Amino acid sequence: MTDKFIATSTADDVLAGIDLKGKRFLITGVSSGIGRETARALAARGATVVGTVKDSAKAVSATSAIREAAAQGGGTLKLVALDLASLQSVRACADQLLAERALFDAIIANAGVMATPFGHTVDGFETQLGINYLGHFALVNQLVPLFAKDARLVVLSSQAHRVADIDLVDPNFELLEYQPFVAYGRSKTAVMLFAVEFDRRHREHGIRATSVMPGNSLTDLPRNFSAQELQGLFETVGKARAEAGLPPGQLKTIGQAAATSVWAAVVAEKDVIGAQYLEDCAVAPVNDSPNPFADGVRSYALDAGKARQLWKLSEDLTKSI
Repeated sequence: MTDKFIATSTADDVLAGIDLKGKRFLITGVSSGIGRETARALAARGATVVGTVKDSAKAVSATSAIREAAAQGGGTLKLVALDLASLQSVRACADQLLAERALFDAIIANAGVMATPFGHTVDGFETQLGINYLGHFALVNQLVPLFAKDARLVVLSSQAHRVADIDLVDPNFELLEYQPFVAYGRSKTAVMLFAVEFDRRHREHGIRATSVMPGNSLTDLPRNFSAQELQGLFETVGKARAEAGLPPGQLKTIGQAAATSVWAAVVAEKDVIGAQYLEDCAVAPVNDSPNPFADGVRSYALDAGKARQLWKLSEDLTKSI
């Protein structure tokens, strides 16, 4: 890692001067927000990008900026249908990609939802756990044969992992009262543990996995918050950080929010970031302070033993696929 990037670096900054012709990337959720910007930045450098979308018809216009960047930079964009809330859809997407037999240099598990009302996926999983974590768990594990030599898995987590550890006994809130942000935090801890165990299972083959905190930005993700609720969240974050003597949290542009994803997928030394949690284009330090809005990673989200337990539970939950 010869270049030092910071919180305000953009995806374009990270990829400046890099030629990605001949490289192939799978990104989930490219029709909006960070996923769209990640795909655009990669395609603009000549990469072949396969992007998953839930609504193929709407995605054609939503991804026009990616196609324009690809045309100018020599890259390509192909869209494939994927609904992470349905294991049947996950299977269909994986089968389509496996049939093509084209390898990926990195898979970026970007798609997700945040603080949704209580509900269930088609397969009966709590919505956020099902979409943010279990859908990606099922998809990525089916696509292992398509990882190229020295490939990378990048999963998007969140500072919200600090809010809640996983619950191996009651993952779907069948016993406890549902709290939207707690469920979000659980799902983001789960994806981090997924990266830890995936990395352990595949590192001997040169494949490394890592999790990423993109940074807070105004995307479609907080669509379940009213403007008043969102403002209240920002105020809560600011107060909690001030009480801990931390600087105010800064909103990132979407370009800045996509920077750590592309840094992890392309630029960073894979053996440095493997099984780690990244913030602002760097490996984040462990910080077990109870403040949910502090920087750094809670140690429970990198716990290798818990990662193995979650993997077994996840296999059991998704076995119908």
